[in-house]
Amino acid sequence: MSTPAPILPQAAGYGVVLGIGFFFAAFMALLAHLQNRYTHYSTRTSEEFNTASRSVKPGLIASGIVSAWTWALTVAQVQLFSVRDMPQGEERPSESCPESSTVAYEYGVAGPFWYAAGATVQILVFSILAVKVKQNAPRCHTYLEIIHTRYGPGAHLVFIFFAIFTNILVGSQMLLGGSAVVAYLTGMDTYAAVWLIPVGVAIYVVLGGLRATFLCDYTHTVILMIIILYFIFTVYASSPLIGSFSSMYALLQRAAAQRPVQGNEAGSYLTLKSNSALQFGVIQLCSGSGTVFLDQGYWQRAIASRPTTAVRAYLLGGLAWFAIPFAFATTLGLAAVALSDSPAFPTYPSPLSADQISAGLAAPSAATALLGKQGAAALLIVLFMAVTSASSAELIATSSILTFDIYKLHLNPAATPGQLIRVSHAMIVLFAVVMAVFASIWQAAGISLGWLFLFMGVVIGGAVVPVANTICWKKQTRAAAVTGAVVGCLAGIFAWLLVARLTGRTLSVATTGTESATLAGCVASICVGGICTLAISLWKPDDFDWEITRAINPAPEHGAIDPATPAPVSSRAAREEELQEDIERERERAEKSKDHDGTRTAAAEVPEPAAHAPLPGLHFSPAEDPHSPALKQALKFAIIASLALVAVLDIIIPMPMFFTHYLFSYRFFTAWVVISIIWTFCSALITIIMPLWESSEALLDVSGGFVRDVFLGGKGSKKRRMEEREKAAHEERAHQ
Repeated sequence: MSTPAPILPQAAGYGVVLGIGFFFAAFMALLAHLQNRYTHYSTRTSEEFNTASRSVKPGLIASGIVSAWTWALTVAQVQLFSVRDMPQGEERPSESCPESSTVAYEYGVAGPFWYAAGATVQILVFSILAVKVKQNAPRCHTYLEIIHTRYGPGAHLVFIFFAIFTNILVGSQMLLGGSAVVAYLTGMDTYAAVWLIPVGVAIYVVLGGLRATFLCDYTHTVILMIIILYFIFTVYASSPLIGSFSSMYALLQRAAAQRPVQGNEAGSYLTLKSNSALQFGVIQLCSGSGTVFLDQGYWQRAIASRPTTAVRAYLLGGLAWFAIPFAFATTLGLAAVALSDSPAFPTYPSPLSADQISAGLAAPSAATALLGKQGAAALLIVLFMAVTSASSAELIATSSILTFDIYKLHLNPAATPGQLIRVSHAMIVLFAVVMAVFASIWQAAGISLGWLFLFMGVVIGGAVVPVANTICWKKQTRAAAVTGAVVGCLAGIFAWLLVARLTGRTLSVATTGTESATLAGCVASICVGGICTLAISLWKPDDFDWEITRAINPAPEHGAIDPATPAPVSSRAAREEELQEDIERERERAEKSKDHDGTRTAAAEVPEPAAHAPLPGLHFSPAEDPHSPALKQALKFAIIASLALVAVLDIIIPMPMFFTHYLFSYRFFTAWVVISIIWTFCSALITIIMPLWESSEALLDVSGGFVRDVFLGGKGSKKRRMEEREKAAHEERAHQ
């Protein structure tokens, strides 16, 4: 069965890729200018560029996690389970769409739930690593720096391979996934999209660095949430094709009678008793663990967060992300099932074929049936936004590895901050090209993106436990870390190929992409790697001193403060006193240098205050100390909260319904959908409202500076505001 003709004109594809891409580049240039002028963080410093000065608040971190994790799994995992339906040797399409909607189309309500539950675990558990980073390596730039410090250059090179391998596959898959959706909906050439999408992304990341990715993540997440809610209310409230919970329930029952789901209780779409969906969730858990734990992008968010709020950011981010596949797929995936017999459905009178399901066309087909070109355009925008957002995170993450773990560590240990910035810019451009090259290779070879994702889980799974233990467990040895990663990788590949050979009688892309083969490979990789690491460490344990990793990139001595890096709490009072004296001296000098008409000469301008001064609204506390009780409490909370949430989402809720073979009643289905809608609103509050609330003081300060610039002739810059604040403080002290 041929794929339906493009719904939107080709010009729409180029308009989205180029227009929106360059709009965000220009938007980021404006934000960078505002940041440099009205705040005390400069994008021209390496610390700000690569770590956002370690000052990002939890709401913005959570929004970034939602944006990045959405398409690291939701777009990259195309053709995950449908590859088994393809005849051997048949060319495999590489189109992509939200895989969560595809599993909803194939498995019913169990698909999106297990998609969300299986991939939320990693984010929740990562909250523990986030606080451990703040405790044991508070000034690192990458997790590979910790590995180098603990285990030396040999182990460092081994884990650089795993890190770069992860970033290349994730980045290229997301890029090809987004390009293929644009091609399907508009007819735009896939290769053109592959090479044009990174252009705008690379520009805005070069202009703004890590903080740019957070700000653009926020913008993308706002658009994502609005469009998801738009689809939800269209399906369950306003669409003449469905329009209510009762209509959806009746249509799903009819679909189950006509096209029963193999492995589901009574063939129903309305049950969590789905063997294939459960297996999908396990694979999602194993593969996603490697994607999160070895992707520098997630460590970079932990590094960029404020110490005592890192836990909150990851827990909120994980819970907010859960709503994306859960609500989005419960809406569009089930709508595709319900509307398969409608004349408005693109493939009517036939349902989607195996090839079209594997190509991920469930969501685009449902959107088109519901809203025509308007629905296709909305889906195109949300997919493009999410892919570019996640790609930007991969660009800055890989740039940090190449800059700090290769260039600075091995090529130029005495690199200056200016050199590091230039290298970071160059590495962003380089990795954008690398992503496009690999995406083009996958497209030309016809390799399934889902196959690539699962292959990645098999290969990198062995390194998950060693990497986590590097920052959490002082008894892990160098031999244990390296052996666990390498042996786990080899064991995973062996189990993967063995099961594929036994079940398929031959080795091919099709047989190695089956559920049983990929499940065996992913589980073997993680479990064997973890067992080796633990066994070797317990046999001959280390007793590592965390003070060694706490000394990574030590804070410069007073008088040589690293730009954009907040000074320690203990030096804050002295710094303020010296700053006040400097401003007073410069003010006296400026008064003496006034020219005949009473204006200051350019040379007499008061110099800009130290770049390490905090952003308005940001205050330092003793909790910054790695030994502080606040961080210990945060760790305790992270462990309890993450394990409790994992137990609820993966055991307490689904397992009773699975083992009792429960079929949803109409009332239970209504409650299920209502909960997904409420969850989406809560997610929107976390990712949209919370960042604005947390940054309200800084936003007002920047807005005030902009207004003063417009109406008072350049008096809104940060140095003028610092003068005013220091003068007010001086007058208050004098009055006291």
